[in-house]
Amino acid sequence: MIRDQEILNQFRDTVQRFVRDRLIPAEEQVAETETVPEDILAEMRELGLYGMTVPEEYGGLGMTAEEEVLVVMDLCHAAPVFRSKVGTNNGIGSQGIVIDGTEEQKAKYLPKVATGEYVTSFALTEPDAGSDSASLRTQAIRDGNQYVLNGSKRYITNAADASILTVMARTDPDNKGASGISAFIVEKDSPGISIGKANKKMGQPGANVYDINFDDVRVPPENLIGGVEGKGFYTAMKTLDRGRLHVAAVCIGVSERLIEESLRYATERKQFGQPIADFQLVQAMLADSRAESYAARCMLLESARAYDRGERNPGDVACCKYYASEMVGRAADRAVQIHGGAGYMSEYAVERLYRDVRIFRIYEGTSQIQQLVIARNMLKNFDG
Repeated sequence: MIRDQEILNQFRDTVQRFVRDRLIPAEEQVAETETVPEDILAEMRELGLYGMTVPEEYGGLGMTAEEEVLVVMDLCHAAPVFRSKVGTNNGIGSQGIVIDGTEEQKAKYLPKVATGEYVTSFALTEPDAGSDSASLRTQAIRDGNQYVLNGSKRYITNAADASILTVMARTDPDNKGASGISAFIVEKDSPGISIGKANKKMGQPGANVYDINFDDVRVPPENLIGGVEGKGFYTAMKTLDRGRLHVAAVCIGVSERLIEESLRYATERKQFGQPIADFQLVQAMLADSRAESYAARCMLLESARAYDRGERNPGDVACCKYYASEMVGRAADRAVQIHGGAGYMSEYAVERLYRDVRIFRIYEGTSQIQQLVIARNMLKNFDG
């Protein structure tokens, strides 16, 4: 659902200029230094990119799902590292508070999340809890008028930059299932929190992930999201549909950039006395990428509109994330192939993007988890 087409168009035009004039020229610097310059982050805050999905009453832009995915596709014509800096604020790092937080929690934290004063992180994954997220071991045990948090989390995006962490922890150690898990807002400067060095990764340099240890960290009960124990896992699951739409939009934005880079190279590079774009096998690769990217875009927009209408279908959302993340991997592979030897060289954007997109088939649920979600929803809705 688009609330005001003219305002959205103006905002998208601004984002597109920002991507073209500021982000794409900074990609090589970010790749070399593994740091997004502070002046760029400041501009992203000024644009409101940290608070796109935060409700307007708390200072955000209050974007619908359709509006969000359109802007994210524009933003991700630049390397996805830039999107990662605002992604947790708009997604899993804040949506638990938006969806299930108390009014006091929303009023305290969301205005600062919306402006980017607070960066958020989402701490669910552990050394032994990934796809099987309900098996987490981190505990938060009530001790008088506080909870005492102990455990460790792995591969947590933006942890070093975050002001608040949404932490999933087991409040009922005797309950090994999902209903024993609660969600907490944990302020990062709390005593007992230690953050490791940034993990070295295959791609997206500058989009840093960290391990976090909690050693007798005391959390006040008013920071229990929703004020009710045992709802944390279900809160996390509620954020997944919109989060998966967001990731699909990231994939589509990058695929469109890959196609543009491939077209530019194919029309400029000559072999056998003519541009390689004249050769039908190159044209076939371009056409395949375009067709698949277009299909993913149509699928995503339809699912985002259904989400905005309140027609929540986890199977269809999983289709979007699954197809788009697999699609962008194929588009990246074709882009490197079209570039030939040059595509293997770091001076060309497609080399970096090829590595950047591999993670999309893993986070927000692996492709295999998406397949399970899709199939289970098919079976659930089958009435034959």
